[in-house]
Amino acid sequence: MSDRQIRYRRLAYICLNVTDLAASARFYENVVGLALAEIDEHRAYLRCSDKYFDIMLVAAVEPGLKRIGWQMESPAALHALHAKLQNAGHRLAEITATDCKILRIAGGFSVSEPTTGTRLDFFCEIAAAEKPFTPSHTKIVRLGHVVIATTDLTSCDKFFEDLLNFKASDRIGEAVVHLRCFPNPLHHSFGIGAAPEPRLHHVNFMVTEYDDIGKANVRMQKHDVPIVFGPGRHPQSDSFFFYFLDPDGMTLEYSFGMEEFPEEHPREARDFPLTVESGDYWGGTPKPGFAARGSIETAEAM
Repeated sequence: MSDRQIRYRRLAYICLNVTDLAASARFYENVVGLALAEIDEHRAYLRCSDKYFDIMLVAAVEPGLKRIGWQMESPAALHALHAKLQNAGHRLAEITATDCKILRIAGGFSVSEPTTGTRLDFFCEIAAAEKPFTPSHTKIVRLGHVVIATTDLTSCDKFFEDLLNFKASDRIGEAVVHLRCFPNPLHHSFGIGAAPEPRLHHVNFMVTEYDDIGKANVRMQKHDVPIVFGPGRHPQSDSFFFYFLDPDGMTLEYSFGMEEFPEEHPREARDFPLTVESGDYWGGTPKPGFAARGSIETAEAM
């Protein structure tokens, strides 16, 4: 079975654990600029696309990453990925009917990333929203990417590239790998960072103009939201960036502009040195609190 049969449509959703559901839902709606689709005592659904949700907030004792959802291009692509992971000896779990109802998906399976325990969901169909997403103060165009930190970057990278058919776009020393879910053209929909312990690094939302970043810089200061990096510009994706913290101290990012790759004959992944300038063309550095908070809820804890 060819790896080229393992084809993704997009990063579909990210589920985050939060300690104060109501406060976090207000923040993600009013400060970040997502649309609130639904909220109850257990979870809140927020969106920035045609899907029913892009971000799910789940009431929990400890903040962090709960699960990541990847939408496959077709049933054949889902089957090809299932077969490859199964043949490689990984334990797969069919997503239960109860979880499918919560996640608004029509079947699928999940697997635990070996080095961090991150739960990854794979499926083909996800419920659409009843009406188009209407941007508010920030013209968010999509859920961009999620980055996790691991104690074993090499093994984590091999898992995503060799088994999941993700493609490396760029690397920064032995500290960061930017990956795209083939054949999605965006420079990265997933990233891996090296760290002393596994954790959520950050969640990204892509915006439609540079003014969104400038306005966010002012808005965050008015609302006393900690700004932990930027504005700046990443040399790898050529994106303008701006990082800030949510109420639990988890790191969020707005970015504008990103390199896109053709499916056929893409350029090779580049190796950047581990320097300040590799993180920001302009020479900026992160502040304390950047990518510092957000545990990973392992699949065994679900």
